[in-house]
Amino acid sequence: MRSYALISYSLVLFLISTFSTEIMAQSPSLPVPPEWQTYTERTDYRETPRYEETIAFSKKLAAASNLIRYMTFGRSGEGRDLPLLVAASGGTFTPDAARRAGKAVVLIQACIHAGESDGKDAGLALLRDIAITKTRLSLLDHVVLLFIPIYNTDGHERFGPYNRINQNGPAEMGWRTTAENLNLNRDYMKADAPETRAWLRLWTEWNPDLFIDCHVTDGADYRYNVTYQYEHHENAPPSVLAWERVAFDTKIVPATEAAGNLLAPYMEFRDNRDLSLGIVGFLQTPRFSAGYTPLRNRPGLLIETHMLKNYRTRVRGTYDLLRFTLEEVNRDTQSLLRAVQEADRETVEAGRKYDPAQKYPLQFSLTENSVPFHLKGVESHRELSEISGAVRVVFDTRPVDLTIPLFDDMKVSAAVAPPLYYIVPPQWKSVIDVLEAHGLNLKRLGTNTTFEVESYRFSDVKWASAPFEGRFQPTYKSNLVRERRLFPAGSVIVPMAQPAAHVAVHLLEPDGPDSFVAWGFFNAIFEQKEYGEDYVIERLAREMLANDPALRREFEQRVATDTHFAASPRERLQFFYERSPYNDARKNLYPVGRVITPLDSNLLSDF
Repeated sequence: MRSYALISYSLVLFLISTFSTEIMAQSPSLPVPPEWQTYTERTDYRETPRYEETIAFSKKLAAASNLIRYMTFGRSGEGRDLPLLVAASGGTFTPDAARRAGKAVVLIQACIHAGESDGKDAGLALLRDIAITKTRLSLLDHVVLLFIPIYNTDGHERFGPYNRINQNGPAEMGWRTTAENLNLNRDYMKADAPETRAWLRLWTEWNPDLFIDCHVTDGADYRYNVTYQYEHHENAPPSVLAWERVAFDTKIVPATEAAGNLLAPYMEFRDNRDLSLGIVGFLQTPRFSAGYTPLRNRPGLLIETHMLKNYRTRVRGTYDLLRFTLEEVNRDTQSLLRAVQEADRETVEAGRKYDPAQKYPLQFSLTENSVPFHLKGVESHRELSEISGAVRVVFDTRPVDLTIPLFDDMKVSAAVAPPLYYIVPPQWKSVIDVLEAHGLNLKRLGTNTTFEVESYRFSDVKWASAPFEGRFQPTYKSNLVRERRLFPAGSVIVPMAQPAAHVAVHLLEPDGPDSFVAWGFFNAIFEQKEYGEDYVIERLAREMLANDPALRREFEQRVATDTHFAASPRERLQFFYERSPYNDARKNLYPVGRVITPLDSNLLSDF
């Protein structure tokens, strides 16, 4: 399966890079009355509007057209409204109305990184062309469009000319992170930010069929003005992946290029100073937007315009890719709806039975398998920098075509057989709050009950030296344990027979890259709270050695082979404390249980 995925995706890359034309003159929006030009258009793509100007234009659209409604879906950390524009024909402005009409719901968001404003200005122009000039009116025939023009509203208003050193325009822009200095595109699982909690409520309410996230990339120089990615490995449901391959690779990307753009899949170079070393594939873990949506059985498109291209070229490229994506969804709505419905059905069915042989992938690693990729680059040379003392790359403007290796073959490096249920004790409220924020179907345990469960005991726990996204993350080894464990009334039961089951698996399986354990929600379980005085443990250790020959051999072997242990009086005494009846049996023990046999429904109540 993985080899096939590599060959298929690589063939697409080859065709795109071989037969794509150079960037041509992009066609602007069709004639627009001056009063309906966007702020960016009025400034000839030199500037992007501030928050208040964006809201004013959004409300103006809604006031002028019965096809647009302006609303908000939450508030930021500093108290700003999070804006949402809903575009629909036939009055289908609610999730129920959209479903009854058989329409696909498409969610487009911009300014999650608020300095990357291309999607905001492209989306506003597109909605104007739908609702006011009506040159794109057909985009609402079979689609309800949700558009978030500014997701990171607080970061957007940290406005200035020096926020994006790598980016060629606009003149001023917002900041990457929120007012709490959180990167929203690392927060989709842990949901620390109020903006993320609001987004998850919006998702649960609408359950979109397609998601698009608009960004601007960093990296090397090349001739493409737009790069893109959808998840194309085993982290994507098969039916969703099949739809993406047909829709994006054979329909949407060629149409976008025919409109005067040059596209390539998102590229990360092994070394930006030496492009000949090749491109490495990038698999988005669930902390990222387009890595989260596959867990919800939905296709997610990541748009990354090239930061060195001028602002007009980037905005118009985003406009075209959005436009042609919506055209394709309108052209064949049913294929998208069938793909996501099939993925939901398969997820629910898999959750009804426990099969230890059916593993769900949690983590992936890149192999050394590669295929040729034909890069439309620009000439460059390397030289020793008198500033940094390192080799630097100097890019020219002259085009050059390079054939370089593409490393895009992923293998599963961690997988698990999901249980029928997870059980979370009620005292872990911050964990339960996040599960609820994700819209998971939850139940409560009515009485104190003892269950046979699987769980994990952790070892080799180590700590990061600095916080990441405001959290200190541990690393550890997880070891499966089986035991009878008493869970108190009020414990939360998470059934796996639900469409969002994979979100629960990633959050509650410690080996998931964005699990609760990995993000530090359970850090307290790694702390030792009772200690023995050295002279007391010395006496205890001598008794233990005298009464247990096997323990004596283990201790002597450890002293002989582990120099750090042998030189540490504290660790030598801790060796005996941890093997004594005084040791805390709950230290390093995961509080969450995995239940692999059916539960009596009479034990459960609604959450």
